[in-house]
Amino acid sequence: MSSSLPAGPPRARSLTGVVTEAIAALDGRSDSLAPARSAVVFVIDGLGAHNLAERRGHARFLGSAGSRRDIARTVFPSTTAAALTSLLTGTEPGQHGIVGYRTRIPGTDIAANQLHGWETDGLDPRRWQRSTPIFETEAERGRPVFVVSRPDYTGTGFTAATLRGAEFVSAADVRERAAIAADLASRHPGALVYLYTPDLDTAGHRDGWESDRWTDALERVDAAARDLAGAIDAGTGVLVTADHGMVDVPAHKHVLLGHGDALVDGVEIVGGEPRMLHLYTAPGEADAVASRWREREKARAWVLTREEAIAEGLFGAVAPEVRERIGDVLVAARGRFAYYDDRESDKRPQRMVGQHGSLTDEERTVPLLRLGAFA
Repeated sequence: MSSSLPAGPPRARSLTGVVTEAIAALDGRSDSLAPARSAVVFVIDGLGAHNLAERRGHARFLGSAGSRRDIARTVFPSTTAAALTSLLTGTEPGQHGIVGYRTRIPGTDIAANQLHGWETDGLDPRRWQRSTPIFETEAERGRPVFVVSRPDYTGTGFTAATLRGAEFVSAADVRERAAIAADLASRHPGALVYLYTPDLDTAGHRDGWESDRWTDALERVDAAARDLAGAIDAGTGVLVTADHGMVDVPAHKHVLLGHGDALVDGVEIVGGEPRMLHLYTAPGEADAVASRWREREKARAWVLTREEAIAEGLFGAVAPEVRERIGDVLVAARGRFAYYDDRESDKRPQRMVGQHGSLTDEERTVPLLRLGAFA
């Protein structure tokens, strides 16, 4: 099985280690970053390395800040909930337990939304997410830690699960957030500042990353990064990265799973997301479900059982408590395909253009750019 899965760039760093390496630089013990007085980690949701390379003319600052070798490798699944949790805890999905967008709560029929569904699906941020957030640890050590993000993320379950311990500062505009981050880093020696923007991801999901809307958002984000670099003091280091990249999936490449479709025989819950399904099967049906999917979809997807995915190390080392959160069968889309459960009454997700979650380089390779003291 391993020979059929795509291999990552050999020199790419793991996204999981980015924040911990910034902290090491603050402590003067990093092997890859220069010492810094304060550090800002700027996460641009949805900016893949391939996306940036293709649109570098609209991101002249970011495009000139590094080379094609300045990259990191995000986790699997290449989705925001899993990737940001890994970034902010320094652990793999198999340990922190956020193994996808929608995953089954073991022993129930609930496929919980792990990005937006903490309150509605009854997830406890301190228990469901199993790893201690880095910002909580650093705050307990006495380090000034800050999150600069959008106002609507204040106090959410996902924020509590991944960023508790930090002081939350909000602003609606990304350039204003960049100015705030630079000011906080300057006024608080030793500070660790997390700066986040979802603008590209939002535009890409709606219209695709090749759209004018996405390009406009990229130009605004590029301006914010330029502002940040100009506003930081000489002792502040900045790392610019992302949680995942994005591919555009046209409607004619949607694979719709309807009533009577053999692919959903024996499947109790379709979880995950369109480019990386978690299929939760009836007892004893996993092998039969995997066999049917492989027979019909092998040209359009990588299909693995839970045991195969764990053996491949796709989620990192998997804790026993996390094992049953992973689907009995996993379907990771190749090329430009996406899978939808067409039996659902809500068809709005099928209007999504830009997507991510699978194993392709476009989705899993992200920039890792150094600015300021880290340049």
